[in-house]
Amino acid sequence: MYISFSDRRGGVTAPPKSAAKVSSVVISLGVVSMLTDISSESVAAILPLYITGVIGLSTVAYGFIDGLYQGISAFVRIAGGWAADHGDQPKWIAFFGYGVSAIARIGLLFAAGFGTLVGVLALDRLGKGVRTAPRDALIVASSDPDNLGRSFGVHRMLDTVGAAVGPLLAFVILFFIPDGYSTIFVVSLAFAILGVAILGIVVPNTRPRAERAAVAADPRAPARFRWRQLTDPRLRRLLLCAGLLGMLTIGDGFIYLVLQSRGAFAAAWFPLLYVGTNVAFLLLAIPLGRLSDRFGRGRVFIIGHVALLAAYISAALPVSGPLVTILCLVLLGTFYAATDGILAALASQCAPEEARASGIAAAQTVVALTRLIASTGFGLLWFSLGRENAMLVAAAALALVIPVAAILLRGVVSRQPAR
Repeated sequence: MYISFSDRRGGVTAPPKSAAKVSSVVISLGVVSMLTDISSESVAAILPLYITGVIGLSTVAYGFIDGLYQGISAFVRIAGGWAADHGDQPKWIAFFGYGVSAIARIGLLFAAGFGTLVGVLALDRLGKGVRTAPRDALIVASSDPDNLGRSFGVHRMLDTVGAAVGPLLAFVILFFIPDGYSTIFVVSLAFAILGVAILGIVVPNTRPRAERAAVAADPRAPARFRWRQLTDPRLRRLLLCAGLLGMLTIGDGFIYLVLQSRGAFAAAWFPLLYVGTNVAFLLLAIPLGRLSDRFGRGRVFIIGHVALLAAYISAALPVSGPLVTILCLVLLGTFYAATDGILAALASQCAPEEARASGIAAAQTVVALTRLIASTGFGLLWFSLGRENAMLVAAAALALVIPVAAILLRGVVSRQPAR
């Protein structure tokens, strides 16, 4: 792995193509995401038990909250992308989003009911919605287009280190302090503050549009964002594909609750299921990112959803044991490694540079909104049909949609970046 160096304008120098692999900006953003994910995933790992066991809410309520946790950020993702493109300040828009999420961690210490918990989690996810597209736009602007999948893979790998450490940290705290949920919330706050501090101090204030104009020595004002720049037919096909698949992507917590009910896991071991998924994600993020650069990002994106389908089936089958659980966790990790960063890379190819953050935000908005619907709907389906039958229905629907999504992605360029 080779690291590039920042120039005096806060941008990234352009080393020879043979040496340029992963930018220092990508590494720095990966560290920020790692610390933030330790914060957020330590909380997410105990939310199913905290909501249904400690607070005593129903699975329908959990389905709504899980959908909120997954999808509320959709309402501000476009705003975050637009602000980053319009003001040409993606770092500080991302900084604002990370800061909002850190403030929400304080509220977790006082949330004791459905209403307050919904409010705090909504604030946290709003912060995530604001920061995600500007951060991913920084990754694209700092990366060689031919190695874009690798760059996102490295970032997601570091991000997933945090996603694995967070649940493990929650497990250790609950192991020694069985009712230590407040302790988890305090530790989560500390990691969130550290991540915000590193973003503000270490990550350079890269301004893609201004630096592009300076390099071209163009006396005219650099092109600005316009909404019509998001009308590329390839982007519309990608959004439709992501929406169809997102409608059938249920929250991991439901899958883990099914595995726990069949495998007799103790409540204190529940967070380790998140660790297993994130370890698989961690190990596969870079290999699948590199594969997407060579084999086609659209193809790898579809392969990821085939892995998700296999995870649904393995969770629904009336078979228990550690091997089935491990298989399911590996399949979930494969799904995230093959779709998370790769969707952002695909969206960046389908929008011009002036609208890059907004194009990424549009794809992420569609996914977040549809997953909100999916989680809420699956909670009702579980309540009506039972856990295994609900999982089989979701698997059957996903099996029907995957071929349709594959056909839609044929119209999306997989390797040639937007110019």
